Amino acid sequence: MKTNQAAQLNALADPTRRSIFELIAREPRAVGELADVLPISRPAVSQHLRVLKSAGLLSVRHEGTRHVYAADPDGIALLRAYFERLWRDALVAFKNAAEQEK
Repeated sequence: MKTNQAAQLNALADPTRRSIFELIAREPRAVGELADVLPISRPAVSQHLRVLKSAGLLSVRHEGTRHVYAADPDGIALLRAYFERLWRDALVAFKNAAEQEK
């Protein structure tokens, strides 16, 4: 599955999805574990997980009947590359502006 940073940013734009992603980034979790700590239903958690997985931010493994979600290192690397590029471009622009003022 090919993902892009736009899909990832759109997925994380929703505060609930971002909360879910942050919980899973700390440690892998099953749907029920997430529903227990969030103010939304299990079906709603599942829908958010589908979006995050589709964006390439999560992976899933099956443990019997449970689906355990974990942060996907490849997806996070793609997102990190985006922010590193954004930061680098901002620093270059700042440097150029500072040099023009001299």
